[in-house]
Amino acid sequence: MTTEIATLGGGCFWCLEAVYQELQGVQQVESGYAGGHVANPSYEEVCSGGTGHAEVVRVTFDPAIVSYREILEIFFTIHDPTTLNRQGNDCGTQYRSVIFYHSPEQEETARQVIAEMANVWDAPIVTELAPLPAYYKAEDYHQNYFRQNPLQGYCAFVVAPKVAKFRKIFADKAKSA
Repeated sequence: MTTEIATLGGGCFWCLEAVYQELQGVQQVESGYAGGHVANPSYEEVCSGGTGHAEVVRVTFDPAIVSYREILEIFFTIHDPTTLNRQGNDCGTQYRSVIFYHSPEQEETARQVIAEMANVWDAPIVTELAPLPAYYKAEDYHQNYFRQNPLQGYCAFVVAPKVAKFRKIFADKAKSA
């Protein structure tokens, strides 16, 4: 089986992780950090805004089941790509909207999807598009966060609605319960 990797930042990584874990064709979702200038940053360092990293998810998927284009279409549905360095109440460059591509083909697909999504949103899309720089896995307690903490306040009020939106709009692409 051939797999591909998508690396995306759309606010808090817990939201993206929870959604992509439910998508057919996804083998693994890992929360991490990319796009900064500090090696092996900690969560606290990233949250300070001083490292330049974005909170990202690394999605390993089977392109025979779900395409990179579909991964991006979901990405643009579950976060707001028009707010610079912000998702809801989460502010700072670590929460920016960003696509880190792994190949020229991914870059081209991302450019196409961004252009198409410009017709969907009322404000300009500010999603950054860049080649994947160094990637660092986030601390273990960030992995599978929503699954392990569904009643935690942030999860209940921020993550759960995004998962519900995914389930409603992309019901045909969700893994069966």
